[in-house]
Amino acid sequence: MTINEYNRKKEANMQRISDFMEAGVDFIDIDSVYIDENVKIGKGTLIGPCVQLQGETVIGENCSIGQNSRLSDAVLGSGVNVESAVILDSMVDDGSSVGPFAYIRPGSKVGKNCKVGDFVELKNATFGDGTKSAHLTYIGDADVGENVNIGCGVVFVNYDGTNKYRSTIEDGVFIGCNSNMVSPVKVEKGSYIAAGTTVTEDVPEDALCIGRSRQKVVKEWAKDRALYRK
Repeated sequence: MTINEYNRKKEANMQRISDFMEAGVDFIDIDSVYIDENVKIGKGTLIGPCVQLQGETVIGENCSIGQNSRLSDAVLGSGVNVESAVILDSMVDDGSSVGPFAYIRPGSKVGKNCKVGDFVELKNATFGDGTKSAHLTYIGDADVGENVNIGCGVVFVNYDGTNKYRSTIEDGVFIGCNSNMVSPVKVEKGSYIAAGTTVTEDVPEDALCIGRSRQKVVKEWAKDRALYRK
């Protein structure tokens, strides 16, 4: 790219930002934001510094797109809050929050009033309304119903080295921390998955699933082995 091409591109970008400002969009730092020509942004939305809005991205009204976020071919409803996150070719509906440091990969759809928290990754996955995954989770190739709680450290084990498989989590399910959902599995409505469980078979409605070894305590085993003691 020549300096003249760069200057023309920068000038066009600044014109788009100016047009958005006149239409009621707020910017914290216009010099650090890049917006493609086909992007649409609703009034009342706040765009933070170092944000990239690419492709056919559409952002609704009264959203907040925090600093260091990148949205490409993303569709956001109204009142969506994005903090330092990446959203690619996916949809996020009204009132949901994404990030910080979340990654929504292509083919995903997040419903209304959902939470995709810090270090949560979605890939070709759907979230029903009110579903929450607060932190440190991978949800790949899964259909998750409404009002599901997905605990910290949960992994959807969707790949066996050759093929990828899809799982279904129905409404109102609670998945405890550090659980593995070995796809393909189906967890029916209202079930609980105990923390630390590896799920390899379908779970019926309103059941409790526990798949972990029992704790064993050997008293005084460490008494002569605790090297940190003086």
